[in-house]
Amino acid sequence: MGARVPRVGVTVRLRGAYQRARVTRITFQTIVSSMKLHFLGAAESVTGSCYVLETANSRVMIDCGMYQERDLQGRNWEPIPIAASSIDVLLLTHAHLDHSGLLPKLMKEGFKGEIYCTAATAEIAEIILMDSAKIQKEDVRKKIKRHRRQKRKSPRPPAPLYEMEDVTACKKAFRTVKYDEPVTVAEGVEARFHDAGHILGSSMLELSCKDTDGPRRVVFSGDIGHLDVPLLKNPTLLTAADVVVMESTYGDRTHESNDDVDERFAAFVNETVAAGGNLIIPSFAVERTQELLYHIGKLRMDRRIPSIMVFVDSPMAIRVTEVFRHHPELFDKETQEMLEQGTHPCDFPGLTMSRTVAQSKAINLIRGSAIVIAGSGMCTGGRVKHHLKNNLDREESTLLFVGYQAHGTLGRHILEKPEEVRIFGEQYPVRLRIEKLNGMSGHADRDGLMRWLSAFEAAPQHLFLTHGEKSVSHKLSKHIDSELGLHAAVPAYLSEADI
Repeated sequence: MGARVPRVGVTVRLRGAYQRARVTRITFQTIVSSMKLHFLGAAESVTGSCYVLETANSRVMIDCGMYQERDLQGRNWEPIPIAASSIDVLLLTHAHLDHSGLLPKLMKEGFKGEIYCTAATAEIAEIILMDSAKIQKEDVRKKIKRHRRQKRKSPRPPAPLYEMEDVTACKKAFRTVKYDEPVTVAEGVEARFHDAGHILGSSMLELSCKDTDGPRRVVFSGDIGHLDVPLLKNPTLLTAADVVVMESTYGDRTHESNDDVDERFAAFVNETVAAGGNLIIPSFAVERTQELLYHIGKLRMDRRIPSIMVFVDSPMAIRVTEVFRHHPELFDKETQEMLEQGTHPCDFPGLTMSRTVAQSKAINLIRGSAIVIAGSGMCTGGRVKHHLKNNLDREESTLLFVGYQAHGTLGRHILEKPEEVRIFGEQYPVRLRIEKLNGMSGHADRDGLMRWLSAFEAAPQHLFLTHGEKSVSHKLSKHIDSELGLHAAVPAYLSEADI
């Protein structure tokens, strides 16, 4: 069952939008309940999302993500805190690695249940997990070779977390669902998947649970999307819940407007081209790459940037872009109108998809400026490391971050502008220009999170903030208390709560 920690008391103070609800005091120590919520990941951290909702009759796991913060990656090698064989079913909010990355490991450890998610999530998750298994195998091979050369021992077992056959087992376990349609996923547990507006197929979960204590409605926000982003519909606003688990990634800041994004992005391109350098963009293969292509195509069409070569140097991003073509029903109204006019938002003249290693290497032989979009988004692996290696010491080049950089990742380290960084076991000086474009985030900012939370017509009895750096989650908790008079608990790793 994993380590247990003392439960904490929660006081719900209601005012403002919540004055209709009765003031109550909820103290977890004194409540005797057959329903428990286990926080197995993304608790006082951003990655590794994993929760288990335990009722009198079933155990439902929500997400099983990989840790990407360097200081927490050791957790990926630990056994799943609750025995995999005891989990009845898994609900996957979306395909990002920090939500899906340990699914094959869960299968390997004995999970025999079904995995429910949207069709787009299933397709993208298969691509991501196959890529993850491949990268792990290659990384192990390189590390063994390097450690032998350096005559030092690896801190972790010289083996991948899982193999390709474990990914195949996941694929067989997927059961796809449609948005807003109820589905019974376990005894006494009915689930509805709602559009989260975060990436294609992403969901927030609304679970109706029948338990010995009576019916309970538990909502998991998943990753809540930013309002009015290209391609996707806005995140769903839910109105009722007894228990809410809400992400808090950007809970201490607000994003730039969409107009500012285009203006700043165009400036970065034009200034880099004028300097004669390359614009290197580490990008998540899912959603961020496609959104970048949308912006680039739009700016080129409006003649706000020159028609330089653009490379998507990520086989996974290329495959994911094909999934976008399979699901036009998930696009927003503006994008669907573009499709009806014969224009695809992820395509334009001069765009090159680099599928092979040889094509990737050839990019470095090109004279003049180019835009290179490469994975991974946090620079933790993939082809972007090779482009960094070739551009870090070029003052004329620009490294542009367009997504969240988790604490402990190479991307976060570079964002802090060190004098040099370590890549492939070697030190490289950092001389290129380093910039960040916040407005392209796939996560809601503080205002977006408050908008989503304020849609509930009555105060939830329990509100938990997860999927955020510890300091950020606590800042958001104070803000929620100040603005809504609602206590938001920030659970610790491996803590549990009676609900």
